[in-house]
Amino acid sequence: MNDLSGKVALVTGGSRGIGAAIARRLAADGAVVALTYATAADKAKAVAEQIEADGGRALVIRSDNADPQASAVAVEQVVRDEGRLDILVNNAGIFIGGTLEEITAAEADRIWAIDVRAVLLAAQAAARHLPPGGRIINIGSALTDRVPVPGMTLYAMSKSALTGLTKGLARDLAPAGIMVSTVHGGLIDTDMNPKDGPFAGFLSGLTAVGEYGTAEDIAAAVSYLAGPGARYVTGAAISVDGGFAA
Repeated sequence: MNDLSGKVALVTGGSRGIGAAIARRLAADGAVVALTYATAADKAKAVAEQIEADGGRALVIRSDNADPQASAVAVEQVVRDEGRLDILVNNAGIFIGGTLEEITAAEADRIWAIDVRAVLLAAQAAARHLPPGGRIINIGSALTDRVPVPGMTLYAMSKSALTGLTKGLARDLAPAGIMVSTVHGGLIDTDMNPKDGPFAGFLSGLTAVGEYGTAEDIAAAVSYLAGPGARYVTGAAISVDGGFAA
């Protein structure tokens, strides 16, 4: 485990799946963890209770990334309650699939607002408070590197935008000593894409290792990027995809 004692982390979309695993891992590493949710209050509370039962400390914040003010409000609440912010993990996001003919302007606007704009605004707000050595970690997707099936255009677009956003933020924030990177997840066993789902056999075959990963695999990469071992890593993308893009 990395030693994140004395650090405060904010994980957006931390009520379930990958976000919950990240929140638990950073707490196990010693950080105080604030996690946001949009609708699943009971699940967010359960994650926080588990963290505290394991000896950590957690805060729960309702925050809907569709609201352009929500990211900054969540950041400011953490700083107000804890006095500092050291790590921002932009995990909250949505998936919208469909053929090119089916895509609507409203869907394009919504996925851009939640998956991209909110990340930018959260980073902007956090940069005002992050100390030298602070970290911003964005959760992307292996679809940035490979789109193997149709119907993924909107999602691939939004997650690909995070690559450019991460690189730009890395240049902007390096003088302040703030490191910014992205973790691209592949086939991860979650409620949205379970390893025993109807297409799991086909999808597993698209990876080099032939199987799904776990949310904890993503959390381990985030833990590394948040910790002292990644002091010289910025503008980078780490793929945790079992060779999906190989």
